[in-house]
Amino acid sequence: MRTHSFPSGRVLSGLLTALLLAVAPVACRKPAEPSEAYAQARTRFNKLYAEKGDSAYVDPALGEVDSLLAQVPESSLDAAAARDLRARIQNGRQQAEAQARSRDEALAKAREPATMPMGSSFPPAPPTPAPKPEAPVDAGTPGTGPRVGTPVAELSGGFAGCFQKGDPLEVRGRGLRDRWELVDRAECRQRYGSLQDQILIIDEGKVLAVAPKSSIMELPADGGFPSDGG
Repeated sequence: MRTHSFPSGRVLSGLLTALLLAVAPVACRKPAEPSEAYAQARTRFNKLYAEKGDSAYVDPALGEVDSLLAQVPESSLDAAAARDLRARIQNGRQQAEAQARSRDEALAKAREPATMPMGSSFPPAPPTPAPKPEAPVDAGTPGTGPRVGTPVAELSGGFAGCFQKGDPLEVRGRGLRDRWELVDRAECRQRYGSLQDQILIIDEGKVLAVAPKSSIMELPADGGFPSDGG
């Protein structure tokens, strides 16, 4: 007949103690907690980036953010997020520094004096065109003078000052109109002898008609005034 042997009480006590020791580390392990250092680093980075954009990556203040991220424990809930933020800062800093180098190189190249191959020369500058002579103001040459359509401004400022404003006259069908006539000077009579006995009827700021002084009472109402030679 087979008999069974059971472990003694001392053996059972040793096995129970070993089992309790194996379970104890699992039961006493603390749960992971968020990192205060990461929270501060994230807040400072967000504020700096909002103020300066990509320029924040080369700002000296970013060194404090790096220092805080280095303090985040690996057992923290924020350990992975801290690693991602540090990688983002590193990549952004490298790109910003590369862009700064490119700008500096472009500026340095732009400041370099232009060089030309040996034996070449600059093309001669084109000659400066001579200024065009201004059209002389009509001083009233002999045989010429104001005509129908001549502006009043030319009567007062041109023709050697040989025309003056006279008393207005009543034009039948048109009402009161200004008139101009030749100044009674020898020089003016010599220049504009053909207009010595004529009057210039003004309408809307220009000469409407040139008519003999002797016929001003016979001016038709439709403005068909006789002109000098017309």
